[in-house]
Amino acid sequence: MNVGIIGATGYGGNELYRLLTKHPKVNKCILYTSSEEGKPYRESYPHLTGISDELLVSIDSKRIEKEVDTLFMASPPGAAAEILPQINLDEVKVIDLSGDLRLKDSALYEKWYKRKAADQRIVDEAVYGLSELNKPSIMNASILSNPGCFPTASILGIAPAVSSELIKETSIIIDAKTGVSGAGRKAGAGVHYSEVNENLKIYKVNEHQHIPEIEQALQCMNENISAITFQTHLVPMTRGIMATIYANTKGKMSSEELLACYQAFYRDSYFVRVRPLGEFPSTKEVYGSNFCDIGLSYDERTERITIVSVIDNLMKGAAGQAVQNFNIMNGYQETMGLELTPLYP
Repeated sequence: MNVGIIGATGYGGNELYRLLTKHPKVNKCILYTSSEEGKPYRESYPHLTGISDELLVSIDSKRIEKEVDTLFMASPPGAAAEILPQINLDEVKVIDLSGDLRLKDSALYEKWYKRKAADQRIVDEAVYGLSELNKPSIMNASILSNPGCFPTASILGIAPAVSSELIKETSIIIDAKTGVSGAGRKAGAGVHYSEVNENLKIYKVNEHQHIPEIEQALQCMNENISAITFQTHLVPMTRGIMATIYANTKGKMSSEELLACYQAFYRDSYFVRVRPLGEFPSTKEVYGSNFCDIGLSYDERTERITIVSVIDNLMKGAAGQAVQNFNIMNGYQETMGLELTPLYP
């Protein structure tokens, strides 16, 4: 089939291009732009010299309906809300990576994202695409909201404990670190080399827009979940997210019981790798891949579990999971085009 990418000049869009142009079921990948029509794509990414001869083309709803079967929205928040009402969504499947369709409550979206919410009809139709947890709905979706990078690592990390009601619902604390590519390609003082290098800083304290997304997903598994504590930190690396998650258990247990719960929960999930006890993953071990690796421990002294969940924010946290969802939506093998060994070192 033919696919289109809006936002191909961003990091997530470029990862989508890398994956989709090698996907065995993709015939053509068309790159749409709002301001750089006619520009060769390789001018944005010179590493594609001799590989890409695509030109960026203008965003036109009628053209998109005729040219593509699936449209990937890899644009910043706000773009999907503006563009999708112009497209006949009966003709084109949509996978949105922007975040515009993740929160079902429009008032909640406007509070946390500080912008007008998308058309409620589109939001209501959109399926939340956390691949491992929502596969039956994804299989029948025509509009899909790809999860955020922090929520992917966090929700996959805590989901088995929440679903099995092993933990006290008010005790969840998520301490997350991300590489600089998570901020996107646009230059800014906060991601300037001299600001980030040899530095570690917390940001958006108690006000990160991914907080309600995580809570919404966890509440679907356990209605007793209310508010979580979630903090984000920027570290001087290009890719990767590590979410270290803490929660108090409802009673005494063992690390072996915790591990068995996670192994059973993710038994059929190729891209989630639960590590043996005593082994904790690092971000480098999933670099460039669609894997989420999880390490576990139970502290008998405090009756608290510690979960370490790592992903590549541009892959499992964005483009990789979008292609995984693309496969599920179209009845392809879930791993198609994604069986990539992590880059190491």
